[in-house]
Amino acid sequence: MATDQRDPHRYDDMLELPHHVSQVHPQMEPMKRAAQFAPFSALTGYEDAITEAQRLTECRVELDEDSRELLDEKLRMVMGQEKTMPEVSVTYFVPDEKKEGGAYVTVSGRIRKTDSYGRRIVMSDGTVIPIDEVLDIIISCNGQDSKI
Repeated sequence: MATDQRDPHRYDDMLELPHHVSQVHPQMEPMKRAAQFAPFSALTGYEDAITEAQRLTECRVELDEDSRELLDEKLRMVMGQEKTMPEVSVTYFVPDEKKEGGAYVTVSGRIRKTDSYGRRIVMSDGTVIPIDEVLDIIISCNGQDSKI
């Protein structure tokens, strides 16, 4: 006997049947069942990309000729005082690994050595600072900051 596919009452005989409960498989916990219907991220990594795009970076400051000369004088002064190891604060540019720009970081401490061949400053805590990225150096003399 063929049933008419357009008949709205073709499943009426099933409406009053009891709900089937498996004797073999345990019922799923309500939280796990709900997780099946939870929203999912169709664009994996999209939120990370948005967060990365919102992260601000600074532009590198290009020093003019007078500022470069002043910075060179400070570097020579620091290199000449390595044996007394004065306390200094060095502000330098750290390029961002993921996008254009970066951040200016200030490190305070004593200089362990200056490597003029490798063009870097090594601080006593192990921080390596490229000389070409240095923006400013402040030398502390007896607890007082000395700006040249």
